[in-house]
Amino acid sequence: MWPNRSPKRAFIERRARLEKEFGLPLVLGAGLSRPRNFPHNRYPFRAESHFLYFVGLHLEGAALGVSEGISTLYCVEPDPEDALWTGDKPSLADLEQELGLPVRPITELPEAAYATLPPQDLDSADWLSELIGRDVEAAGGARVSGTDLKLAELMIEIRLRNDSHAIAQMDQAAVATVDAHLAGMAATRPGMREAAVRAAMEASLIACGMTTSYNSIVTRQGQVLHNERHDGELLDGDLLLADVGAETPEGWAGDVTRTWPVSGRMSSTQRAIYSVVLAAQAAAIDAVAPGVRYLEVHRAAGRELVRGLCELGVLRGQPETLFERGAAALFFPHGVGHLLGLDVHDMEDLGDRAGYAPGRSRKQRPADRYLRLDRDLEAGMIVTIEPGFYQIPRILQRPEEIGDLEDCLVRSELAKFADVKGIRIEDDVLVTDTGRRVLTEKAPKQIADVEAAMG
Repeated sequence: MWPNRSPKRAFIERRARLEKEFGLPLVLGAGLSRPRNFPHNRYPFRAESHFLYFVGLHLEGAALGVSEGISTLYCVEPDPEDALWTGDKPSLADLEQELGLPVRPITELPEAAYATLPPQDLDSADWLSELIGRDVEAAGGARVSGTDLKLAELMIEIRLRNDSHAIAQMDQAAVATVDAHLAGMAATRPGMREAAVRAAMEASLIACGMTTSYNSIVTRQGQVLHNERHDGELLDGDLLLADVGAETPEGWAGDVTRTWPVSGRMSSTQRAIYSVVLAAQAAAIDAVAPGVRYLEVHRAAGRELVRGLCELGVLRGQPETLFERGAAALFFPHGVGHLLGLDVHDMEDLGDRAGYAPGRSRKQRPADRYLRLDRDLEAGMIVTIEPGFYQIPRILQRPEEIGDLEDCLVRSELAKFADVKGIRIEDDVLVTDTGRRVLTEKAPKQIADVEAAMG
């Protein structure tokens, strides 16, 4: 598939809402590219997500200004000398025609007391500070105040429930993400490096005109939650955990994790634990519906995981009692998912303000403390559902982490599952008016389907 751009009217509609609902002057900066190791070797430029939501193009050094209810795009005028190296770039008039709003040179941004949202890197923050004439702190979204806070709260309100154009973009990201996972499954063989599977998956994304929405996790060390190394050799008997997602040219993210056997067939112990994680994911997905608190979706996964581990003999006791005592966190320490949109952890540049509803904050109990989202679900939200099982030495070998659950942990039974380091199963789920739609449902996750996809 080759991704389709959202229509011009999508951005006109979004800007119209911003113009109507924010009565003060504001600027949203696209930001700057950053040098990788010397000035002319730079990281690929990606515009700030709040800018992308209203403009849809990665325009380095540009800013969207809104004043007196009128949006204007301020851009760097193309330098004819750059065409030798980069090819012709659209003129300001070309952009005005394409985007359907006035476009002016960046030097013509009027002086005003602008509200803004902080970029993530220092160079872009310095640029924005100079542009609007006041200090802007890099990655300071969690600490905004005054009119910036008002703008952040409106941005969350606008972006939290996705419009039809955003959902169409997310569907495209989902299709490309599924294809990448199919490519990874088909490529996997004992004796390969993790990097070769990663290459097959990312090649699939690049071939359809997309890139990755985050650094790919493709590892036999699945117990390392965000393992970004790819130098390990895949051995017969290993499970490979792949957490890889597409990003559309407009910046919309996919985020899927699958776990599959390097040899093409799971052992009996791997099947048993995998089935427990799959049941936990199914319980969480089934709980997704408008009006449901996401904390309860997270806990549905934890309860099912504990129940399954009790059936396998890894945990001893009444499942509900063990869950209330925090037993799920021994093997599933992270949250069950997060918001997904233009950012893979959507709007986390604004801190917990986007993920946590007013009046709610992170809980301290081990089973809930890493949860990134605690809002009541509404139609149009897109969330990930990603429970897991991990044998993490930092948890299982430290008495202070186990606490009074040691007597409930049957280590002799757990030892039988030594060939299961880490399993995670993740899908992208749209909340609908009546329930949910799994955007990434075509990525194989039933054991028979996973093994079949490996050929």
